[in-house]
Amino acid sequence: MSKELIKEKLNKFGFEKEPFLFVISYDLSEFYIEKLSNLPNSIKFELNSKEHIKNKKIKKSKLEKFPISFEEYKKSFDYIQEQIKSGNSYLLNLTAKTKIETNLSLDDIYENIDAKFKLRFQNNKDDFVCFSPERFVEIKKNKISTYPMKGTIDATITNAQARILGDIKEMAEHTMVVDLLRNDLGIIASKVRVNKFRYCEKINAGDKKLLQISSKISANLQDNWNEKIGDILTSILPAGSITGTPKKKTVEILQKVENYNREFYTGVFGVFDGVNLDSSVMIRFIQKEQNGELFYKSGGGITCDSNVNLEYQELIDKIYLPF
Repeated sequence: MSKELIKEKLNKFGFEKEPFLFVISYDLSEFYIEKLSNLPNSIKFELNSKEHIKNKKIKKSKLEKFPISFEEYKKSFDYIQEQIKSGNSYLLNLTAKTKIETNLSLDDIYENIDAKFKLRFQNNKDDFVCFSPERFVEIKKNKISTYPMKGTIDATITNAQARILGDIKEMAEHTMVVDLLRNDLGIIASKVRVNKFRYCEKINAGDKKLLQISSKISANLQDNWNEKIGDILTSILPAGSITGTPKKKTVEILQKVENYNREFYTGVFGVFDGVNLDSSVMIRFIQKEQNGELFYKSGGGITCDSNVNLEYQELIDKIYLPF
């Protein structure tokens, strides 16, 4: 039912060429869609920010992590490996929530964080901040483009770029995601092509820099695409880069193995400005629960070549504040 409501509201605002913000949860069960002119002060965003100027001098930040145990993670990892061996999936993005403690408020984090896509969202039910490096889809002049991100390495490692581009496991994982996203665009557009395959971008990860591997895939939409924004987005959600392939079966497996509800984490947010649309996958995500506790949600792609120790460490390493 919520999927139909999302589709209807997005199509309506798009048809009217009304600038609006949309925030859609991972499983499309929750959403927030509102005209930009009606946004409350408790909701702020930045899209495709090129350069970030800190609004205030950040106090010395502290971040303590209390991750799930290795044993608990391994149990989920082993179940996923069984599913891969059975041929039910080839790539699964396994995530978890980690309790954190910090001396900063979510507003402090939003105002000072260095990220391409940022969202501060607070209403009577949800309270979170997202600072994502990953674009979901961009639509300009009847062309839709998506930028799947898979593969990360510490930029200070010797020959980091050559190492990650030459890594067989990383290559397989990225290729599978690109193939999945090509298929997704093929559902709603024509003349799908991979414009750039596996290019490197440097991103700020707090106390270190990371190299992140992305690709660009584009396709052609009809002239009246703005009237079908709802159909377009709901047809390709959830995002392939944070589920896996084949998508439908992989989502079912993740529902069984992840011992928490992702909610808005790994959903998408974006803006239609009346002419163009831009959006981001909601990764790098901190949520405040009703009792005031903070949880950082993170994860990574698992294939048959994955090493459980390295994947567990990646889950923890992705918990950072990029100031």
